[in-house]
Amino acid sequence: QVQLVESGGGLVQAGGSLRLSCAASGVIFSINAMGWYRQAPGKQRELVARITKGGSTNYADSVKGRFTISRDNAKNTVSLQMNSLKPEDTAVYYCNADGVTTFGGGGAYWGQGTQVTVSS
Repeated sequence: QVQLVESGGGLVQAGGSLRLSCAASGVIFSINAMGWYRQAPGKQRELVARITKGGSTNYADSVKGRFTISRDNAKNTVSLQMNSLKPEDTAVYYCNADGVTTFGGGGAYWGQGTQVTVSS
């Protein structure tokens, strides 16, 4: 069974930084893409940043230039460095692993979510 465990959320003032980390565990042969999504109260979950196994990245327009996603394929981990945080970045952030190959199949998996709160 594949599990994603996130860490690094918290409370920060506007303009500050946080780093989120996510580790995938279980019997994993490969992961195509890993990424971060967020969901603010009353809003739909949205993509923040995504990185493929080959290192290709894409970001939401709202975070370009402020957030950086990175990945360690050997350790099945993904991180999100968030700088110049704004109150509108406040949300629950979810780690996602897509195209996972494991015993008996695979698919997409989600972490439990970590709260990021940016105060003005």
